[in-house]
Amino acid sequence: MDSQVLDRSALDAFLARARDRLRPEPPGPHDDTSNPRGDHDLEPDVLEAALSRPPRLAAVLVPVIPRDDGVSVLFTLRSAHLRDHSGQIAFPGGKIDPADPSALAAALREAQEEIGLDPAAVTPLGYLDPYLSGTGFLVTPVVGLVAPDAPLRLNPQEVAEAFEVPLDFLMDVANHALHSREWRGRQRRYYAIPFGERYIWGVTAGIVRNLYDRLRDADA
Repeated sequence: MDSQVLDRSALDAFLARARDRLRPEPPGPHDDTSNPRGDHDLEPDVLEAALSRPPRLAAVLVPVIPRDDGVSVLFTLRSAHLRDHSGQIAFPGGKIDPADPSALAAALREAQEEIGLDPAAVTPLGYLDPYLSGTGFLVTPVVGLVAPDAPLRLNPQEVAEAFEVPLDFLMDVANHALHSREWRGRQRRYYAIPFGERYIWGVTAGIVRNLYDRLRDADA
């Protein structure tokens, strides 16, 4: 069978699941039904610490790109000199500014600032569950389909590298590991998704896990 037919079928299947299973609108930050995912999924006591003050609102873009050999997801490697989370793997994104009209607008603005992605090249598909980090950020992940020919211009002040991971790899639960390390005086567990020499962990891996939970078969 022609590979292009297979690739188109895989893309169509992903788009159908995204349409059916992603949130069409993000819940408000104070919506009781938002039920944020977060570090407390694995460590319940983190929730009390994270909610000890009002959460700081942020948004990230989860960029999904159709390629000739399948569907992939774009990640960034944060520059080593950054004060926060330097050298870590992340999705394009950041704090929602007062001037941002929505989480979507913030995610697209940050993606343009960090990797030079034109907002016109992104088709929003929906939202994952908000993610509450142990450091008090309430992150709204926006899933967007990115045109495969969209050029990127990395901002070296924020991003050292951009790379893609096959969606099939990320959606295989066998590739989701539980690791631990010391944080604030005690061992904390977190999701990690090693990919070759890449180490996707923390909030980013937690968001990928939520993508898996949203898109997987109901009887999986």
